[in-house]
Amino acid sequence: MRSKFDAPYIGLLVGIIVPLIGLFVFYKYNFQTLDFREFIDHVIRINRIPQLLSLSVIANLAVFYLFIWKKFYYSARGVIGATFIYVLVVLILKYFV
Repeated sequence: MRSKFDAPYIGLLVGIIVPLIGLFVFYKYNFQTLDFREFIDHVIRINRIPQLLSLSVIANLAVFYLFIWKKFYYSARGVIGATFIYVLVVLILKYFV
């Protein structure tokens, strides 16, 4: 019997939220002297948004492997879908903006 957490939309939602949490953790460990708004302004000013998003998506690996370990294969598919969404955003920001 499938769990109620084994659904692609759960994985998609988690896969979109976890990199944002990863971004905040990166900010807290590396840029404690700035507040979060100043940090985001600094990243925009030095044009490093694609690199920062790419770094924060690494957090999806942990969630993906957790879903695989729990045998929530449909949720793992959702995490992969969210990762592809982030890839598209990074490519657009890097080459078209």
